[in-house]
Formats: sequence, C-alpha cells, structure tokens
Amino acid sequence: MELKEIMKEAGIVGAGGAGFPAYAKLAEGADTLLINGAECEPLLYTDYIILKRETPMVLAGIKAVLEYAKIPRALLCIKRHTAEKLRWTEGQRLAENILVKVLPNVYPMGDEISLIYEALGRVVTPGNLPITSGVIVYNVETLYNVAAALKFGTNVTMKWLTIGGDIEKAIVVRVPVGTPVADLFKKYGVTVPETHEVLDGGPSMGKLIDPETYVVSKTTKGLLILPSNIEAIESKKINVERSVARAETACCQCTRCTDMCPRALLGYPLEPHKMVRTAMGAAVVLPQMVLSATLCCACGICESLACNQGISPKAVIANYKNLLAQNKMRFVGKEAVDALPERDYRMVPSERWESVLGVLKYDKVAEFVGEDTDFPRVEITFRQHIGAPSVPIVKDGDLVERGDKIAESAAGLSLPQYASLSGRITLDEGNKIIIDKVNNNV
Repeated sequence: MELKEIMKEAGIVGAGGAGFPAYAKLAEGADTLLINGAECEPLLYTDYIILKRETPMVLAGIKAVLEYAKIPRALLCIKRHTAEKLRWTEGQRLAENILVKVLPNVYPMGDEISLIYEALGRVVTPGNLPITSGVIVYNVETLYNVAAALKFGTNVTMKWLTIGGDIEKAIVVRVPVGTPVADLFKKYGVTVPETHEVLDGGPSMGKLIDPETYVVSKTTKGLLILPSNIEAIESKKINVERSVARAETACCQCTRCTDMCPRALLGYPLEPHKMVRTAMGAAVVLPQMVLSATLCCACGICESLACNQGISPKAVIANYKNLLAQNKMRFVGKEAVDALPERDYRMVPSERWESVLGVLKYDKVAEFVGEDTDFPRVEITFRQHIGAPSVPIVKDGDLVERGDKIAESAAGLSLPQYASLSGRITLDEGNKIIIDKVNNNV
C-alpha cells in the first residue's frame, strides 16, 4: 500500500487536537513540511516527552512523508523553552533535509496559521488550506504514529497525554484510546476536589469534562485539574446568550480585541470589535455579514486579555460560527494578505498568558511514567475525527484482541477504529463500542 492508504488504514488523526484525518493532508505541491511541536497551550508537555524519548521514530515519520509527497525539506518547530530542555538550537540538522526551527515563547504559536508565518514568513490566504502556500503541517505525535504504522504495522490504539494542573506532580502517560478518565485518575492517585474542574486540552481552548463519564480519545492531548475560580475555567462557563446580548450594548468600541487578535495581526479581515456590535437578528437574516467569523482560531486573547468591559468576543464569534455552519458558509479569500508591522510588538508572552489565565503556578514540567494497558474496559467512540463517523463491524458478545479492527471507515472523509483492549464487545446505542476485559487475561 502507498503511505496515504497506510495512514488511513491505521486510523491516524491529527493528534494536536483537531482530529483531521492525517491521510487527507498528503498532497503534492508542498515545498516544506512543518512539524508542530510548539505545544500551543500552557501546562502541556506531551510533544516534549515524545521528542525527548522518541526522536528517531518522529524522524522516521517525517522522512516517510517527505519521500511520499516529494517535499524537499522539513522544519521541526518547537518553542524556545522546549529547545533549551532538549538542548537543540536554531537550524540544527536532525537528519538530511530536517532542521530545527526555534519559535518564540508566545501564545498562540501552535496555531497552524501563526506557525506557518513564524517559521516561513508566509501568510496563508484567509480561509485557504496550508497546501495553497506550499506547506503541510503535522503534529509530532501524528508523525510518531506514521512511523509506528510503517515500522511495526501498528494501528492507532494508544494515546500520549499529559495529566497536570493543580496536582503534586505533572506526568505524561501512554494509555489505550477509550480509557475512562475515572480509571486513569484512580490508577495514578489523582483526585479532583469539589472546588476544581477538569479540562480535556489546554487551559485556553480545552473543554470542560465530567471525569466520571469521559474517556480518552485520539485527540486528547492533556487532562488538567484546575480551580473553578480562575480565568481559565470561568471563561468556559460564560452564558453565551447573555454574553451576546451584553456585547451588542456594552461594547465601547475600543478595538483592543481586534488590535490583539493574532489572526487580525496577520492581515486577516477579522475584526472582533465589529462582530460584537453586529445584531444577532441581522446576522440571521444576512449571515454573510459575519462570514469572517470562520477565520477565528478561538485562542481567547480577545476574551481573557484584551477586553476591559467583561465582554467575550470569542463567545459572540462562536455563536456566529454555528450560524454559518448551519448555512454551510465559510470565508474563503482569493487575495493574499500581509502581516501588520505591529504584530511583533503585540504577541503575548507565554508567561504573561499563563498569569492571565491563573495557571502560571501550576506549570510543572511533566515526567514520563510509562505505557499502561492494564485497564478493565475501554469505550471507543465512532466520532474521533473530523468527517463521517466510523461504521461498526462487530456485534454484541464478540471477543476481540487488542489491535483488531472493530469499525470501518465510512464513505468520504473518515477513519476506521481498532480495539485498544482485548475483551468482549458491547455496542452502545450506535455511538460507541465498549470492550470489557474478560477474566483479566482475555
């Protein structure tokens, strides 16, 4: 099989959090492969640990993509603090045609569009894919999984993730996809106080979860336990309807949200200060009024740092994104744009951002504690990727071995799923497959 088919058959997704099927990014015409090891969000050390322990595997994945897509070079992009820990330097040669690119410690440097500009000085035309600028971007873990599929025939059944936040010691562990978070926390002695919440992802763009019912997915980069009264958590509990109503009347049009917006600073026609004063009723009638909302990367700078009125431009824009999705509309630019000259002076230092979110004191470099497959059950959902959900090919009561295919990819953009645990199958309402270990040794 060609690499593209191998990646699809292995069920490889963008492991950075978006979940885009990795095979669909492979295309000819790129002159640079960027490997995103920036770890955009604070408190996450998953990619750092992978690079520290598994650089040869990551490089093998990079080489395979370079060869298949006929790309002449690759830049492995990491922030300065990661480079210092790994003792890597700007321009260091890791292998033939693979160099290190050191990025500044700023937020949101892991955003794909910001990463491309910082690494190459290219601004992707608004609403277009990176390939239109001659670039393909993959996450570090994604390329590790590519190498595993090629070298060992391994399908994606395991996930690297950080467990951190307000706990004694931050760790990175590799566990089966579908592991219940409750079982994971119990295994590693992690407790969640009543005064705390749990996030899947980082403190900026992660989502609140119920640790008693949630399971690890292919896109879970980290699980953070954080106090409920800090900005990182409070910003996620905003009442969207109330925020939209307040924005229409309370905004003083200071333009700080637009002045600080990372995408606006790259020349994108995104103006949050105008979005918050656009009446929702008008947008419903003429959704093209807010078409540029789809250019927002949801970094949260406008909400947590820029606005001094207690308004959430991010929540308003998210509302417009939903409206545009319902109308199957998105912004696709035809003309190139240029970054603004003031961008370099308005980027947000990582430590400053951590202070704003209230998480600076919880930033502890994580330690790798190993690979752990000893769990009593897993739950494999059919929607762990962007595109059509996987289609189950097993039935209730079937016995499967770890690595067996249990769901096939659907037509169009989709991926298969594999058993991450040996045991007995239970189909759950067409949404997921539960696998229970039998006699602890099946």
